[in-house]
Parts: sequence; C-alpha cells; structure tokens
Amino acid sequence: MSDGHVVVIGAAGIDIKARTGDTIIWGESNPGVIRNSVGGVARNIGENLARLEVKTYLLTAVGRDRQGKRVLNACEQGGLDISRVRVVKEARTGTYVTLLKPKDMRWETVVAIHDYDVLESVNRDYLLKQTDLIAGAEMIVIDTNLSDEAMATVFELAGRFGVRVAADPTTPQLAAKLCDFISHVYLITPNAAETAALCGMLNPAYDRDSSIAAARGLVQLGAKIAVVTMGEVGLAYADANGAGFIGALHTHVVDPTGGGDAFTGAVIFGLLNNVDVDEAMRLGATAAALNVQSKETVLPELSVELLYDKLMT
Repeated sequence: MSDGHVVVIGAAGIDIKARTGDTIIWGESNPGVIRNSVGGVARNIGENLARLEVKTYLLTAVGRDRQGKRVLNACEQGGLDISRVRVVKEARTGTYVTLLKPKDMRWETVVAIHDYDVLESVNRDYLLKQTDLIAGAEMIVIDTNLSDEAMATVFELAGRFGVRVAADPTTPQLAAKLCDFISHVYLITPNAAETAALCGMLNPAYDRDSSIAAARGLVQLGAKIAVVTMGEVGLAYADANGAGFIGALHTHVVDPTGGGDAFTGAVIFGLLNNVDVDEAMRLGATAAALNVQSKETVLPELSVELLYDKLMT
C-alpha cells in the first residue's frame, strides 16, 4: 500500500435526500421518504480513500453549528484527518438537497440544490497556511465547489511542489471552472453531462463511442488521465497510451448519491498504488457498484479486502 498522504479539498456538509413516487405533482405536497446523511463531494472521496487505508487530510470549512459537529464527527469515524478543517463561527454548514424518483428499477435525480457559501472561507490565506501539508502530499483531490481564487491557489501550490491534482467537475454548472487548469490536471472524472461544459467540447458524451471521444479530447487538452462516467451504461477512459471502455455492473440501485465519489476514490487508490490504469478503472467501477447498493452516501463496509473480493473482471 502507498505510505504517502492525500489532501482532499472541497465540500463537506449534509445531504438531504427525498424519494417520491413515479408521479410528482409540482406545486403540491407529495408523499415520500426523506433521509439525511453527511456528504460533500470532496469529503465523500476522502472517506472512500480513508476506508481504503490511504492517509487522507480534509481541507474544508464548516459552520460552528450542530450540523458542523455532525460532519466532523462522521469524518473522524470514517478515518479522515480533520485537524486542518476551518470552523467558521458566523457561517452555516453546507447542505445539498436532492429529489429522487424511480425509473427502470433505479432511483434517478430529478433536481438537486446545493448551499455551500461556507466554502468562501477556504480561501487563499487558508490554503497558504497548509503549504507544509500540500508540499508533502502524493496527490491533491479537489471538487469545483471551491472559489476561483481557491482553485488557482491549489494549482499554484501543486505546481510549486510537483504534486499531482485529481479534479472532480462536480456539476455541469461548476465544471467550467476547470477549463483554465486542464493541462495541469493528472486525473479528471466528469460524468456525461459535465463533459459538455468542459472547455468548449462540442460533442458531449452520450454513448460508448462519444464518451471515449470525450475522454480522448480531455487528454488532448492536457489531462494525463480522463474518465467519463455514464451511469448504467459504463465508463470511458483515456491517457497517452490509448483509451478503453468498461460496461457498468448490473446491480440494484438503492441510492445513486455518492456512487461517482466512490468511483473516484477507488481509482485514486489504485493509481497511488501503481496499478495499471485499466485495473484502477475496474476498482473504481466496483466501488461505485457497491456504493449505490447502500442507503449511505459512503459505504461503511468499504475496505481493500471487500473491493478486491468483488473486483469486476
């Protein structure tokens, strides 16, 4: 296993998930089931890494409120090092709300809303105070909930110390923030919708061939490894040595939230341990399939042993 550490920078907060039936009556109250759990893209990726025995530090901000305490407690229980997290007295902890409905025996997102104003406190000043941590990292992982200033600072520090950066585009609306930095990205993991927002790509992914083309396009723009996830279709990936496609595992989806974060975490785990890119992708696909079978945003039972026991062939 890798002995180095990873620094994960971005969102950590509360996920609120509402499930309703086939028919939604807009403008009225609909019956359903509502759950909440600790989430945030960067935090989710970080917990997946920690559960896979990678020493992982979380850089984020939460409010000095009940939700913030809950987030920090969950991070500690998941194995994340939260010693550098910023707790902001006057802020509220970030929240993500999603509405899910059934489709073809799966749950799909109808709409989602995020409120992460607290991340304005993850600014240049805060990040410069983490220089020692970043300088010694094997990899930095970011989501695009970060401000433009924070993102520029991350890439500045990564370039100064020669640290690889993995970037999750997070949403189609936020993905374009990465356009100025694609050539400095080691790993980028957009889903199909996010490819349309990345750097003027005229042909967003929608099937096997277009997802491979999108992954290759991102490599041509300078990314070292590009992955395009397609949900139940599978995923495409590319690097300087070529491209490939892996079909999705057929599995019962209990909750799609966090599946992409599980994928990214397991891929990074593989790359840190110098496995081939093909195997890293299979590790990611396996982790995602395991994760979406759980009601939790991060699978509590995830381990290196479970991942390899269930590794798709």
